[in-house]
Amino acid sequence: MTVPSDSVWFTDRVAIVTGAGSGIGRATAIAFAEAGAHVLGVGRRQDALNITAQQHPRIAVLAADIRATHAPQAIIDAAVDRWDRVDVLVNNAGATTIMPLADATAQGIANLFDLHVTAPSLLARAALPHLQQTHGSIINLSSTYGHRPASGVAHYAASKAALEQLTRCWALELATTGIRVNALAPGPTESEALTAAGLPEPMLNEIKRDEAGRIPLGRRGEPDEVATWVLRLADPAAAWLTGQILTIDGGLELT
Repeated sequence: MTVPSDSVWFTDRVAIVTGAGSGIGRATAIAFAEAGAHVLGVGRRQDALNITAQQHPRIAVLAADIRATHAPQAIIDAAVDRWDRVDVLVNNAGATTIMPLADATAQGIANLFDLHVTAPSLLARAALPHLQQTHGSIINLSSTYGHRPASGVAHYAASKAALEQLTRCWALELATTGIRVNALAPGPTESEALTAAGLPEPMLNEIKRDEAGRIPLGRRGEPDEVATWVLRLADPAAAWLTGQILTIDGGLELT
């Protein structure tokens, strides 16, 4: 991908990227590494993480479920033990879940909020002392559906809306420490998310065609297009930007 010309700032900085085994997370890990950062890519699947690590020598990986009790501290410790600092935390790990109200279960709802709200919160808490030292940045990955309604995904959308409000509240709370907190809200982006949701291929293809047809720019996004903006939000050139939700969805939220 093309790295912004001012990204020399990332040289020898340290970024932690969750959900780094595919899609936006993999693209973001590669983008930071190409910009000079050391990257700890975190995900549940070691085989997928290994493919990410092979893309650049500055990417190290750690297989972990961020929802596990001791995972947040273990992830931060792994980065600090290796590079002695943390500059950027990218809370990207997530799952798309089709769950109409008629099919909603307590466990299904809890799983979404554990992944999209609780785990990022505890990871940010564990990173806090190190981000204070570096005047670092937290970037949360939301979704267009964090602020745009859609049928059949109410609890997914609600969990992303919660993440957006966390972003705003943390930005206020942490401003005096020099830590900036922002979020990206991508629209439908090419990734393994729909496949991971267990949808049959004909339905998956139909969803993709329908999404592309509803996007004013006429197509789904590419992971690199989102990763570019993760770097821009983390860059000190954006030093006066905090508490913002940047939607990058080809104009879908306008419809």
